[in-house]
Amino acid sequence: MRIAHTMIRVVDLERSLRFYQDALGMRILRRTDYPEGRFTLAFVGYGDERDSAVLELTHNWDSTGYEMGTAFGHVAIEIEDAAAACAQVASAGGRVTRPAAPMKHGTTVIAFVEDPDGYKIEFVEHRRPQR
Repeated sequence: MRIAHTMIRVVDLERSLRFYQDALGMRILRRTDYPEGRFTLAFVGYGDERDSAVLELTHNWDSTGYEMGTAFGHVAIEIEDAAAACAQVASAGGRVTRPAAPMKHGTTVIAFVEDPDGYKIEFVEHRRPQR
């Protein structure tokens, strides 16, 4: 077993796709419109769906907003340089809500950004050993 994807609902699919591509460097893996149901599913990620967990962006054509709720926390992305990732998000027009710094009571460097719909994304810094 493995985690295949996490689904989040988005208000403006094109705006969200720009964010996940331009600010986070993901690519669109597939996109399907369902006219009879009036929704579109777009899958984005860093790797192939067969090997990597991805995000499913669900756009319900007639929805103008969603309540965030209190149960969902964030999506975490392992990254080599959290500060550089925050700079990339900011330059793409995204919002950095917690700059890169060690986590409270620990040494792991983390940062938080928000996507256009307000979903929290955590960057967890994991520097690869240099050869």
